Amino acid sequence: MKAVICRRFGAANKLTLTDVATPVPSDQQLLIKVMATTVTAGDCEIRSLRLGVIFNFMLRIFSKFSPLGLGMELAGEVIAVGKKVSLFKVGDKVMAAPGFKANAQFICLAEDAPVVLKPTNMNNQEAAAISVGGTNALHFLRKAAIKPNEKVLIYGASGSIGTAAIQLAKYYGAHVTTVCSTSNLALVQSLGADNVIDYSQENYAEQGQEYDVIFDTLGKSLFKTNIKLLSKNGRYLLAAPKFREIIKGFWLTKTSTKKVITAFANHNAEQLSFLKKLVEQKQFTAVIDRIYPLEDIVAAHLYVEKGHKKGNVVITVSH
Repeated sequence: MKAVICRRFGAANKLTLTDVATPVPSDQQLLIKVMATTVTAGDCEIRSLRLGVIFNFMLRIFSKFSPLGLGMELAGEVIAVGKKVSLFKVGDKVMAAPGFKANAQFICLAEDAPVVLKPTNMNNQEAAAISVGGTNALHFLRKAAIKPNEKVLIYGASGSIGTAAIQLAKYYGAHVTTVCSTSNLALVQSLGADNVIDYSQENYAEQGQEYDVIFDTLGKSLFKTNIKLLSKNGRYLLAAPKFREIIKGFWLTKTSTKKVITAFANHNAEQLSFLKKLVEQKQFTAVIDRIYPLEDIVAAHLYVEKGHKKGNVVITVSH
């Protein structure tokens, strides 16, 4: 089978589409024929080792023993199951968030991995584009315990996490303000944003507004500024925290009524099932910017790492 392999860390051209052995499912695994997958900002960070010293070290050690397969999410069809599998059957259409190795023609996953039946009203490309951004946004918003009518600011609202966060915050009844570029204003409004701030024209910190929740999906806003904008019991969510922000956040959470939440998302099947339900109820949708074939994986990485994608970049997998 064909799979995207990262044998050397660095630029996108280090990636190779390689012939590797098709995996064989164990007794408790599914073999999934991948029909669509994605390239995320996280894939680019892994490939170029921009995860921080500890994670970079771990990846280097891991890659010494096994070539690193990229791709965090997928949609496809179950084509074989182990003899102890009871939750899925051959022919099931599924979506999954395995974290690695999804940029391939086939993948084996445990039946209790983050994998569920895909929404009935989505095609493979759409279903592949909701797992990682959706579960990350859901993880943080649940940690924040958002209440109806609370004021939420989403910084970096047009990416995969941001577009999911807008929809989920509205589902929970929040009043949503977004910060994005001029070219993305219409997109975030279409997803339900109540107030939109164009950062090229306005400084959100000078609006005189206080927020119950501030969600920085990119890690590009200022920690000190956002803390000042929080209400007395406000929560600051950091999807891409720097080490010093983790330390500052821990201290602030312990010494004040404000909370800083930097916990990494733990993708699981319950989260995916929740997103599936919202999709089928037409309360959540996929935002797709561009679609590339698997053979153009380098071009997809080059586009994503520019940092201007709208929602998700999807990869189609031919067989």
